[in-house]
Amino acid sequence: MNRNIALEAVIVAKFCVVSPVLDERGRRLWCAAESNAIGYGGDALVSEATGIARQTIRNGRREIEQGIEATARIRRPGAGRPRLNSVQPGLKAALETLVDPVTRGDPTSPLRWTCKSRAKLAAALQKQGWSISSTTVGRLLHELGYSLQSLRKNREGVSHPDRNEQFEYINAKASRFLMSKQPVISVDTKKKELVGDFKNAGKEWHKKGAPEKVLVHDFPDDALGKAIPYGVYDMARDEALVSVGSDHDTPAFAVASIRRWWTMMGKSAYPDARRLFITADAGGSNGYRSRVWKLKLQELADDLNIKIHVSHFPPGTSKWNKIEHRLFCHITQNWRGKPLRTLETVVQLIGHTRTDAGLRVKAKADQRKYPTGVLVTNTEMDALALHPDAFHGEWNYELRPRKLAI
Repeated sequence: MNRNIALEAVIVAKFCVVSPVLDERGRRLWCAAESNAIGYGGDALVSEATGIARQTIRNGRREIEQGIEATARIRRPGAGRPRLNSVQPGLKAALETLVDPVTRGDPTSPLRWTCKSRAKLAAALQKQGWSISSTTVGRLLHELGYSLQSLRKNREGVSHPDRNEQFEYINAKASRFLMSKQPVISVDTKKKELVGDFKNAGKEWHKKGAPEKVLVHDFPDDALGKAIPYGVYDMARDEALVSVGSDHDTPAFAVASIRRWWTMMGKSAYPDARRLFITADAGGSNGYRSRVWKLKLQELADDLNIKIHVSHFPPGTSKWNKIEHRLFCHITQNWRGKPLRTLETVVQLIGHTRTDAGLRVKAKADQRKYPTGVLVTNTEMDALALHPDAFHGEWNYELRPRKLAI
């Protein structure tokens, strides 16, 4: 007994020294070698001293008996628990079927959202007969390209009762356009920025003790002007054009930015386009109530000779707009910690925005004047080739070229 205690103390001392530098295979073989050296009862003694299971030590002794070969492999081929999706074929498809009906955003996007929790999804799958935990649901959702997002309130108000149905409607329509190789764009105005010697959120590398100096206060009177970035994001091609205005964020400016995107990027990318699908917020310069927005879109449809379909996100959901997560957040990241001293600085910083996923951005200044308070008469509205969709026609509608209007 005293011999065993002494041996155990020696093994513990040696194991404490070598264990930190050994991987799983190394520890297994070291324990097996110690067990062989002790002889009868070695497995039990080494297991007690190291905490390594006896079966693991026996496996190590078998490896030694068969001959140890130099290899980077820690476990034998096929070792480890098999993936649930291989043990239960169709599990991923069943999970996506549960999530897909309430998916937000474009269905082909690498970033999608779901309003169901992992626990609820796991419980629903278990009721269908699948064996799965909430942790595994989370892993599979990430593999499928989903991310759980929180809702945010904004100026547009509270949630609309048909919010989810409108999301589904937008997804289905976007999917049809993408499958038929017709352009789908997401549009919006980024937050206006004061142009001048002002602080910009974020940090950038500088020599220690030598930060770039800007004004203490961000008073509008000290500004050289304002920058109004209006973005047009192409969902299929992961590229965008941003027009940086300096006058007013009006519907005329919004449609002028879309026209510029078509001229600079869309026309060459979609030479056979007969339709254009635009997703936009419910308010602002591209709001569904704006008569000027619809009038200018009608003029664009006439000039391009294509049908323009528009779908607005419901009030209170502007942050779900694709452009927010696929363009604007990267622009903000790119100019963090840099003072926006001139309009040209804003344009250059936006135009140099890139991502590892392949996003490419073009930016152009638009210093034309866009007056506010423009009125559109009932006669002008009656002359539009405006065709509301059957579902929420105020949010979903089509503007046809008037020479093709029936």
